[in-house]
Amino acid sequence: MKKTSIRLSLIISTYNNTRLLSACLRSVARQSVLPYEILVADDGSGPETRGLIEAFRRQIDIPIQYIWQEDRGFRLSVIRNRAIAASSGNYIIQINGDLVLGRHFIEDHLRVARRGSFVCGNRIPISQTPTRIYLKRKRKHIPWYARVWDGNAYRFPLLQKWMAAHYRPFDTLSLHDGNMAFWRDDLIRVNAYNEDLSLWGYEERELAVRLINSGVEQRFLRLGGICFHLDHPIRMRRRQELSMRARMAEHESALVRCTNGVDKYIPSVLYAAVTAPLSVTRESVFH
Repeated sequence: MKKTSIRLSLIISTYNNTRLLSACLRSVARQSVLPYEILVADDGSGPETRGLIEAFRRQIDIPIQYIWQEDRGFRLSVIRNRAIAASSGNYIIQINGDLVLGRHFIEDHLRVARRGSFVCGNRIPISQTPTRIYLKRKRKHIPWYARVWDGNAYRFPLLQKWMAAHYRPFDTLSLHDGNMAFWRDDLIRVNAYNEDLSLWGYEERELAVRLINSGVEQRFLRLGGICFHLDHPIRMRRRQELSMRARMAEHESALVRCTNGVDKYIPSVLYAAVTAPLSVTRESVFH
C-alpha cells in the first residue's frame, strides 16, 4: 500500500454501531492508497466506539482523530463541521460508517479529483442476508452474489476521468449521501455544513447547492470508487420533512455561504472528549 501525495483527510461519520464501523475501518486499512489521516466524526455514541477507535489506532500507521460530541439528537452537520475544522489535509473524502470500501475506493476518488470541483460517488446497497453473513464471518469482501448484478460494482480506471467530465453534466443534485469529496478550502469558503439544518439526508444536498452557487463544479465518480452500503435500520423520512426540504431548496437557490457553519471552530478547535484517556483491552477487535 502507498500513501497519496495529496494530503487527504478521510472523515467517517458514525453513531452507535460498532459492528458496521469496524467493517468500515477494516476496509480503510486495506486501501491501495492510504489517506494522510482519518477522522471519525461521532454524533454521540457510547464508550464502545471509543474503544474500537483506540484498538484500530494500534493497527494502522496513520494519524487518527476521534471527534465526539454529546448525544443531543441528530446533529450530523455539527460533528462534520468539527471534523472538517480539525482536519489538516487539503482534500477531504467524506463517508458514512455504514459503508465498506472497495480496495481502490480512495485511489479512484483521487484520480478524478480536480481543482474547482467536488465529487459525488455512488454506493451499492447490500441486503440483510449478505450483510449478516459478511459481518458474522468478518470476510474481506462482500459476497459476490450480493453485488454481481449491480452495474456500479464494476471498475474501469481508464474511463473514470471521462465519466467524471460527461456523466449527467446538468444534473446538479443527483448525489448519494455519505460518499463525497471536496477541496477543504472550498468547504471553508462556503462555511461548510449549515448547522441550522437537522433534517436527515438534506444537509449534503444543501451544501452541494451552495458549492455550485459559488462556482464549484459538481462531478461524478462512476466506474470506480466502489463501496457497499450495509443493511441496517434507518430513520424514516417524514412527509412534512420532505416538503420542508423542497421549500428550503427553493429559498436557498442563490445562497453561497451559510451563517451558522464551520467558521466557529477555526482556527482553534478544542475537544475535551478527544484527549480524554481511553480505556480498552489490548485484545484486537480487527481480524
